[in-house]
Amino acid sequence: MTVLSDGTNGRSRTGGGNGRGPLAALAELPGVPEAVREAREAVDRLYRHRALRRRSPEVSAESVLRGARASAALEGVDNPLESVRRGEATDPVTQGALRALAEAARLGRTWRSAPRQVLARLHTVAAVGIADEPELGRPRQGPTEADPLGLGPAPSAEVAAARVDALARLVTAADDTPALVLGAIVHAELVVLRPFGVADGVVARAAERLTYTEFGLDPKSLVAVEVGHVELGDAYARNLRGYLSGTPEGVASWIQHCASAVVLGAREATAVCEAMSR
Repeated sequence: MTVLSDGTNGRSRTGGGNGRGPLAALAELPGVPEAVREAREAVDRLYRHRALRRRSPEVSAESVLRGARASAALEGVDNPLESVRRGEATDPVTQGALRALAEAARLGRTWRSAPRQVLARLHTVAAVGIADEPELGRPRQGPTEADPLGLGPAPSAEVAAARVDALARLVTAADDTPALVLGAIVHAELVVLRPFGVADGVVARAAERLTYTEFGLDPKSLVAVEVGHVELGDAYARNLRGYLSGTPEGVASWIQHCASAVVLGAREATAVCEAMSR
């Protein structure tokens, strides 16, 4: 089973062959409906917390801080949370993750209508100090050696560009498919394609959070889903490799992984709420 078109043969890389869109098929893979429901219930419980009646912006800001720290850790730059909070973590990866999540909060409606523009903007802020200035926000033109997760060689620049186009069409055409499924596919495609060549993981995780926010799973951006990915440890890279295999089992396992990350991210946000209540 595959998900998007690579532009090489004009055929859709979707499973099923029954005329439905790819997201509808993915949402019905074994184990996925249950995982989506569990994630939805976890977020709903979080949103009922009494602290959110007055302090949801503060919880969101703390979620972004913790999420950025976790996103950088997934790139191999693991700073203590308090170091990030005090502004002592000045490395470009952590600072880029902070900027990307902050920028994502301002790009919701644009994400639905012009996703490629949003991805370019996220990369522009995420890759400062990592990529040369002329490369910020621009798709790579050749191969890349970046492989922080050990996924193997990235697709060619041409294939990556074609699949990003297909991903953009998925985002703009998304209907009532669960936001969890769309966000999981957005995240995985950007990580495995490495369309920019550097900081792709940071961009992917910011786009995942943005999808959950804009498509209704987490409209206040409270869930620290990036923390969930970190807490799941080696399963993050392992399930991305499963997604890359293109099998129904691999794709379903990745979506279930993202659902688990949402559950853990909601738990993290609940802990923030509890601390503020005290």
